[in-house]
Amino acid sequence: MPATPDPRPLTGEPLALDLLNTRWMREGSLQDLLADVDGLAVWLDSAGLGGDHAPDRRMLRHVLEAREALRTAVDGSPQEGAALVDAVLGHGRVRISLTPQGPVELPELSDPVWGPAWLAARNYLELLTTAPDRIRSCAHESCVLHFFDTSRNGTRRWCSMATCGNRAKASRHYARTKDI
Repeated sequence: MPATPDPRPLTGEPLALDLLNTRWMREGSLQDLLADVDGLAVWLDSAGLGGDHAPDRRMLRHVLEAREALRTAVDGSPQEGAALVDAVLGHGRVRISLTPQGPVELPELSDPVWGPAWLAARNYLELLTTAPDRIRSCAHESCVLHFFDTSRNGTRRWCSMATCGNRAKASRHYARTKDI
């Protein structure tokens, strides 16, 4: 049986932002991929996390906790968000090891069902270390998506130029021409 396709309009962002993007707007209505365990399975497959542990209600609860923590950290109060992200991170740690191929960092989790949630929280720390000013929310007023700005000059404003950017351009054009 083929995997269920990912219905989200923006995928492929770093894991922390990809988790945030499991909520999106469609025709004025908020959609939530993580409304059930089946949606969690779609996200896990899309994020390359499928197969480690079968998705279940406990994993869904932990992933939703991580998503809320990240949403608070990115869109709300950094102080409140830090405590919530830290609570998720408290369920694991990184063990550094030397292998014949070189050094590796391996997550050690209190319970494997925390894996996807913990990895998303850990990824957020990596993004903060790399370029915190490149973590962005789409500039379109009705969009709830997030992205990591990889543009050369760091001026990307839209989750997608083809959707939100185009809507904004069309709206500006309409405003200019309607009074003519």
